[in-house]
Amino acid sequence: MIRKAAKRTATSREGLRLARSGSLASLSRIMKLLLAPDGCPWDRRQTHSTLLKYLHEEAGEVSRAVRRKDWTNLREELGDVLLQVVFHSELARRAGRFRLSDVIRTVNAKMVRRHPHVFGEGRLETPAQVLREWKKIKKAEKARAARGKRA
Repeated sequence: MIRKAAKRTATSREGLRLARSGSLASLSRIMKLLLAPDGCPWDRRQTHSTLLKYLHEEAGEVSRAVRRKDWTNLREELGDVLLQVVFHSELARRAGRFRLSDVIRTVNAKMVRRHPHVFGEGRLETPAQVLREWKKIKKAEKARAARGKRA
């Protein structure tokens, strides 16, 4: 019993520190604690499938905040979407599929690849040109991925 109380006290102190943090690493740590055996029973029961409704709901709330120009609410709702990304990533890590760092690395690489006019030699002058190039690059990436799956 004393060990449990000591652990709760340590976790409470860590919770206070994590609550004040502005780092993605802290959010990831919070998710790990929630999913730990002595964490949150609700969080531990979630799966990628059960979380989908919350991801859709949060995306809709982001959309409403933008339409209403409610920037304070937008900050909160973007945090909720980010939580969904971290939650799904932690579930995937526990299943041995991928980590949050893999998600970040994937999007970083995608953004650089799809912006050759910024990170490469080419120059695009208008948003329409950028959109056409983005679609062309995306189509080529999807075709390569499909060929890779067949091989």
